[in-house]
Amino acid sequence: IGRERGRGVITNLEALAQLCSDSRLGQFVIFKTDSVKAKIMKFDPSIVQTRIQTPLGEMCLGATAQGLAGAWFIDQRHRPESMDFKNVPHPWPTQDAHPTLVRAAREMQEYFDGKRHAFDVDLDINGGTLFQQSIWRALLKIAYGITSTYGNIGRQINNPAAMRAVGSAVGRNPLSIIIPCHRVLGGDGSLTGYAGGLGRKTALLKLEGLAFEGSTSRSKSTSTTRRTANPSINRTPSLF
Repeated sequence: IGRERGRGVITNLEALAQLCSDSRLGQFVIFKTDSVKAKIMKFDPSIVQTRIQTPLGEMCLGATAQGLAGAWFIDQRHRPESMDFKNVPHPWPTQDAHPTLVRAAREMQEYFDGKRHAFDVDLDINGGTLFQQSIWRALLKIAYGITSTYGNIGRQINNPAAMRAVGSAVGRNPLSIIIPCHRVLGGDGSLTGYAGGLGRKTALLKLEGLAFEGSTSRSKSTSTTRRTANPSINRTPSLF
């Protein structure tokens, strides 16, 4: 990514400190610097997993001793290989009764039932680079039923020129739905990409009451988008 990625390194520590204010994330340790090669996340050895069913397909939840570290659709891009039981020699252990996984599954159920607009489970995003973590923290500030743009995210971290780096970090968000990267649109209101697929992105936005015509939001402003009365998504039976 060259010069553009280079500009993505955050040097303003005061701005970074503001992005670290979400109490659910607690303290974090940076495992590696933000570089072209630093794309593979490193998860804490304590990580365990469970699987849940949602209206948009099966998901894998991963938790460490620090909090929820991942929520992936099992067929999405950028999912970690270690969650795969069949194709890797040492998959993450399954621990369905892990308190963080139980809580995350319950909150996910409530979200799809339309009863939850924000997640309270503790999060562990230590596996990302410093730059990725700053983007994921910025995403957490996008409220339910509201959208933002890649440009807005770049401005939030005082790096409006790092568009490709911002897009890459958004795409590698390890906590689908919980860190709401589905609420990020193109500058023209288009859906752009989504690691879980544009069909899921559209369904999630409609669940939150956002109106779309084709692949573009009807709202001219992505800071406040119009709600619809009947989001087109099936409710899920209980996960428990």
